[in-house]
Amino acid sequence: MTTAPGSVHRLLPTAEAETLLELTREIAIEELEPLAAAYEEEGRFPREQVALLGRSGLLGLPYAEEHGGGGQPYEVYLQVVEELAARWFTVALSVAVHSLSCFPVAMFGTPAQQARWLPDMLGGEWLGAYALSEAQSGSDAAALTTKAVRQGDTYVVNGTKAWITHAGLADFYAVMVRTSDDGPRGISCLLVDASTPGLSAGAHERKMGLTGSPTASIMLDDVRVDSDRRVGAEGQGFSIALAALDAGRLGIAACSVGLAQAALRAAVDFAKHREQFGRAILDFQGIGFMLADMATAIAAGRALYLDAARRKDAGLPYSQHAAMAKLFCSDAAMKVTTDAVQVLGGYGYVRDYPVERYMREAKVLQIFEGTNQIQRLVISRHIAKEV
Repeated sequence: MTTAPGSVHRLLPTAEAETLLELTREIAIEELEPLAAAYEEEGRFPREQVALLGRSGLLGLPYAEEHGGGGQPYEVYLQVVEELAARWFTVALSVAVHSLSCFPVAMFGTPAQQARWLPDMLGGEWLGAYALSEAQSGSDAAALTTKAVRQGDTYVVNGTKAWITHAGLADFYAVMVRTSDDGPRGISCLLVDASTPGLSAGAHERKMGLTGSPTASIMLDDVRVDSDRRVGAEGQGFSIALAALDAGRLGIAACSVGLAQAALRAAVDFAKHREQFGRAILDFQGIGFMLADMATAIAAGRALYLDAARRKDAGLPYSQHAAMAKLFCSDAAMKVTTDAVQVLGGYGYVRDYPVERYMREAKVLQIFEGTNQIQRLVISRHIAKEV
């Protein structure tokens, strides 16, 4: 298999996976990367490009083929996400968020719900959003207050969800709501169609990075949701949310590695061609060692998220490993992108070169899908149980 310049030589489980990664790389280089800088500058969401990934079968990779998914192990799906992030982080994030949005129905839905919704959710034309966070319940997700009151065969939902990727553009929302006052056991999951009366999106947040990816609040004002759109039992929503976040954290880890790979590629290319004192700056130990550390952090992060993915694929507990992967990979992405700016010097600080954008984008990786402080809390609690 031929490998594009700057690409990663991967150990993949099957020939089918190799073909899939080659397709992903081709699309990412030819269809995504040339548009990334302009779209991010304009704050423009690449809906057509995400739809192209859907038509190529890349939006439902980790889910069952019988429902329109790709039937691929997480080990392969995450490497697809990484390849996309290495060329355009916004698109990779959309794939990860869409997969997260499909998770409740795919993993906890009844056979009837899966047959009804998954073909469209996984087929590529629909775009999903995951609505857990609220203005006052981010890390403390169990404190959410969006309320769903049962009236016959309908839930009437009122509340506001914050920090929602794809808000206003999604076709459906996986929404965590409070159906009783019983703390975490009072939370349920509803699948809400975006066209439902009473559901609206606020203005897009003005973010320091990921400007092509829309983030906004969604408001639910007497939104009526049929009870057959509840996923799982009443009160099961919080456990569904936690399970989804474990899987979602692996997606963020893969995005982190891909973004760091992009920064390293740009830094190495610059260091090869930038000359000072009569030689390429790559030949100076101060730069060469910095690049070596960047490459090592990327390789370590990739190994960590793949280990967690293989545990998930094997049916083993992986929550702690997912938290470790998200923590390490996102911290590594922040460090690698910062170092890439340093390698480029003054050029790294201007928008003519992509590394300043990579650095701005990397910061959010340490925040969403659970801040890195929360990841440390998750890991420490697992450690306490093991000793």
